[in-house]
Amino acid sequence: MTNNLLDNVHINFDSESLWVMNMVLGLVMFGVALEISIKDFKPLWTRPKAILVGLCSQFILLPALTFLFIIIIEPLPSIALGMFMVAACPGGNISNFISYLSKANTALSVSLTAIATLLAIAMTPINFHFWSSFYGPGASLIKEISISPYEMIKLVSLLLGLPLVLGMFINYKKPSLALAIAKKLKIVSLVFFVSLVFIALYKNRIIFLDYIYYVFWIVVLHNLIAFSTGYGIAKLFRLPAESRRSVTIETGIQNSGLGLLLIFTFFDGLGGMALLAAFWGIWHIVSGLILAAIWYNKVIVKNTIA
Repeated sequence: MTNNLLDNVHINFDSESLWVMNMVLGLVMFGVALEISIKDFKPLWTRPKAILVGLCSQFILLPALTFLFIIIIEPLPSIALGMFMVAACPGGNISNFISYLSKANTALSVSLTAIATLLAIAMTPINFHFWSSFYGPGASLIKEISISPYEMIKLVSLLLGLPLVLGMFINYKKPSLALAIAKKLKIVSLVFFVSLVFIALYKNRIIFLDYIYYVFWIVVLHNLIAFSTGYGIAKLFRLPAESRRSVTIETGIQNSGLGLLLIFTFFDGLGGMALLAAFWGIWHIVSGLILAAIWYNKVIVKNTIA
């Protein structure tokens, strides 16, 4: 079942659905950007420690540890490429919400989302190509498909950069309006996006059911590594408890929607990549909410005892 057939399977996702996904992801990022202002970037200069720790966790440690994990478990080449893609993406759009539920440092979470999203325009394509080139089976698969890092940077710039600039501009000019729109837009766009993922999975349910047991444990362990990476480096640098939670969440909640869109655009919905990114997009919401519930209850109990 887990033979190389999956590397040659392409998920059925037509051009119209892909166009809709582009629009929805743009709306998701626009909704996030409506709540981002210039002041969210100031901690990078005034209190750089937590920001730098968070960015290091996300863009350096997670891709590197993903590479080591892949070397150990030796997954199918397309699955490995999916893992590299997810690890190269910035924090997901629900990370701020999960941070809020976790009683984490929400301001730090917002700042990390803003800065990571901006850096991801270059870092996501660069990290993906850099690490995947070191894994022989994945590298040979990329050569067959002939993906240009420059073309990927151009698309990521449109998907992340343009919505970010427009959203921040509206926030700067009309902050009250931006906040009102953001509250509704983020929920609506997220529902649309999750629906598109489920539709894609439903259309390809036979493939999904055939490989879910193989993909499931990889995604769960990979997500656990991501959370552990964030928490570990934050504790190593002695960040406060609230900031440790934020860094943990920003590292473990990845923008797999962006990864999925890049997979459909540049890899023609390559089976292993698409299944891994799609399942990650579902699982990190579940794991994030579980983690939030644990931390929320821990804070409540601590405050009650105090």
